[in-house]
Amino acid sequence: MSRRRILILDGHPDRDPGRFCHALAAAYARGGAGAGHIVHRVNLSEMEFPTLATREDWESGTPCPAVLAFQDELAWAEHLVIIYPLWLGSMPARLKALLEQAFRPSFAFGDAPVAPGRGRLKGRSARIIVTMGMPALVYRTVFFGHSLKALKGGILGFVGFGPVRDTVLGGIESRPDRERLLKRIGAMGGRAA
Repeated sequence: MSRRRILILDGHPDRDPGRFCHALAAAYARGGAGAGHIVHRVNLSEMEFPTLATREDWESGTPCPAVLAFQDELAWAEHLVIIYPLWLGSMPARLKALLEQAFRPSFAFGDAPVAPGRGRLKGRSARIIVTMGMPALVYRTVFFGHSLKALKGGILGFVGFGPVRDTVLGGIESRPDRERLLKRIGAMGGRAA
């Protein structure tokens, strides 16, 4: 397997080192680096940026330095990993706010017309890892994984990422097999999968 440039976005907004998302991001990074991939990690909890409030700002505003640095990382990466907890059925608001800032038309599409799958990030793959309290099967079958589908197709796929794969880790607060999960995610990092 060839060496890949991997960007891990640890999308948990809480800096508490005990959050399992942080451990998952570290495991993926160790696995990727251990297999010879070049791994960069961005922690949402350490970033400062405003939220967007107007269409004009989204279309023609200038992103703040933290968002510009994140856009540089996205442009560099060949494989993006986003790890976050499910909050109120979706990604945390700060993670969504970062994606809104980063995927402005000028960055995601350049001078090309805005069209699904034709963004400047085409040719890059992605992996989404979501933790949640409910069982993964319930999220996928009762709630149909709507928020995950929106991120996969309506955000990442729209700006060109593909394939976009996902891993849903349910019942996370009470799982006795966390070490096994960390090994599994580390192995995924080793494969850049």
